[in-house]
Amino acid sequence: MNGTYYISAEQMTVGYDGKPLIENISIGVRRGEILTLIGPNGSGKSTILKSMIRELRLIAGTVVLDGRDMADLRERDVAKKLAIVMTERIKGELMTCRDVAATGRYPYTGRLGILAKEDHAIVDAALETVHAKDFADRPFSAISDGQRQRILLARAIAQQPEIIVLDEPTSFLDVKHKLELLDILKTMVCRQNVAVILSLHELDLAEKVSDRVVCVAEGRIDRCDTPENIFKDDYISALYGIGTGSYNALFGSVELPAVSGEPQVFVIGGGGSGIPLYRALQRAGVPFAAGILPESDLDHPVAKALAAELYAVPAFSTPADAETENVITRMLAIGRAASTVPAFGETNAANKRLYEAAKEAEILVSADALLRGVEP
Repeated sequence: MNGTYYISAEQMTVGYDGKPLIENISIGVRRGEILTLIGPNGSGKSTILKSMIRELRLIAGTVVLDGRDMADLRERDVAKKLAIVMTERIKGELMTCRDVAATGRYPYTGRLGILAKEDHAIVDAALETVHAKDFADRPFSAISDGQRQRILLARAIAQQPEIIVLDEPTSFLDVKHKLELLDILKTMVCRQNVAVILSLHELDLAEKVSDRVVCVAEGRIDRCDTPENIFKDDYISALYGIGTGSYNALFGSVELPAVSGEPQVFVIGGGGSGIPLYRALQRAGVPFAAGILPESDLDHPVAKALAAELYAVPAFSTPADAETENVITRMLAIGRAASTVPAFGETNAANKRLYEAAKEAEILVSADALLRGVEP
């Protein structure tokens, strides 16, 4: 293993009741880096994290923290270096949110656990960081799951760790607080040189926040690489066994299956303008045709996933006149067309010809009306 890793698993085998689930795991994270575990449900992501933090007993191998075998370290020594935010609910009866956050300071207090003035200031700063000061004095048992997650993160921050381990930390958060949490982690990584290991289900977030990604599947570490090398359509589809719909690496999102059947409308799109209409038609169960789209166009990957028929040309190219005429013939045969393009320039002269042909044949319908759910 690379000696610069702050925490590393070396030939680690994990499982339950002495039965291996994943064997020979060798992964690590450096200070100033975010390492994210992704993979299908039940693949072992949480088991790996729990084993690395000593919540589960290792079947084989070692976990090294800051150059030392964690098995040789006292709990308090580990707690001064490593903070944990796991998915299990903690019992906080008779405790306020501030009380729960303050438990992050206990590795630094005496046996009585009495917090000094400096400790209280650190707790207040942690609550401020996660935007939780407005409910800090409410009972921990009386707040929402999302608010609890923020308090648990505040507890980890108050611990002033050098590494934070998080298991699905965004699970109970809305979009705003998902982004805030990940921004907080990224800020700690950049400014305080903290190391972060976490598991995520949201592939779009994992792609954006991670420095390296570990892919867990079918009882093994399938791959460990940069997001740029991991998040590709074919690989993610294979990793998760996607058989219905598709994964779109460009947008970091999934698309539902295309509606099959004879197209009922031809969509003239481009530059991303057609995507809302493609998805609206798919939701309504309306098969459609789309074109003419260069493979480099923003519309292309979504149209490819959702259109019953797609007319495309190679990236950064335009169709020949004869090809355009063939598409016009097909559009007229469909008998209905909608354009989402606000203006036609020199680079999409072919689509302007489609638009003019549809207008002349009086088969144009309003894209806005289609988006409002009007039957095509």
